[in-house]
Amino acid sequence: MAVFNHVSFDEHEQVVFCHDKESGLKAIVAIHNTNLGPAVGGCRMWNYPSDDEALTDVLRLSRGMTYKNALAGLSMGGGKSVIIADPKTQDREALFRAFGRFIDSIGGRYYSAEDVGTTTADIMIAHQETPYMMGLEGQSGDPSPFTALGTYLGIKAAVKHQRGLDSLKGLKISVQGVGHVGYYLCKHLHEEGAELIVTDIHQASLDKVAAEFGAIVVAPQDIYTQDVDVYAPCALGATLNDTTLPLLKATIVAGCANNQLAEVRHGEMLKDMGILYAPDYVINAGGIINVSFEKDYDAAKSTAKVEEIYNTLLKIFTQAEAQNRTTGAVADEMAKTIIDAAKK
Repeated sequence: MAVFNHVSFDEHEQVVFCHDKESGLKAIVAIHNTNLGPAVGGCRMWNYPSDDEALTDVLRLSRGMTYKNALAGLSMGGGKSVIIADPKTQDREALFRAFGRFIDSIGGRYYSAEDVGTTTADIMIAHQETPYMMGLEGQSGDPSPFTALGTYLGIKAAVKHQRGLDSLKGLKISVQGVGHVGYYLCKHLHEEGAELIVTDIHQASLDKVAAEFGAIVVAPQDIYTQDVDVYAPCALGATLNDTTLPLLKATIVAGCANNQLAEVRHGEMLKDMGILYAPDYVINAGGIINVSFEKDYDAAKSTAKVEEIYNTLLKIFTQAEAQNRTTGAVADEMAKTIIDAAKK
């Protein structure tokens, strides 16, 4: 397994492989950059088909956290962790206690939190072994509603830039993935009068948004071909690729999934297709912004900070259009400027 020569290795500071025989824990922690402060990023639990795929995911996610935290104006570096296991596993006590001990051994260079496949309850278990956990119950708690709020505002920013509209009423929006974050996003969109088309691999989640928000349910493979104004990818990454991009009818892609582009060149493809893309690590920063207010938590201050995502995206869209560049390239450049300045 190559690490230093890995295609997604982007001068990462530290990559830690963790194994605990008794609990069965297999985890990878990636610390990308700590110029702005200790690395912070959630723990994803997924049944990866191979160790290589887990490594690719954690390297890409940790890099995204560096850029996300920088553009959100947070004094945090970027890191991420993944646990290679079935998210439906029931024996979580021993697993997350072992995970907490490994995080503690890193000595505060990385703070973890919940992510796909994990919950605040899991984080509280790990917290019994280490202080280096965030998004704790009784403090900032579940970040999902704040991630959804930022994504909703990001969609509004994209619609404002492209169409000059201040409302989403009557627009058709397809949402891929309606779990924790996707559900709250659908709630915001429905309340503003958008028409929803959704998909997910979990029927219970689909039934809920269909019943509460009148969403039309389609099969997972059919979400890309829907005749909609906005496509919101809110599941796992790399859904924007050579196979799916030619199927899109939406003129805006704006969702909360991480690493939506399979490759950087797919951002160029979106631009060439006339599709406005909201860089994922900008639009989905609401959760980590909320976590950043963990100490002396104040929901009002957190919400106000999340609302800044709207103007950040408008700035990126405007600059990308003026310079005839992809929105992703502009966002990356802005983030790198902040990170490099912090090092100096």
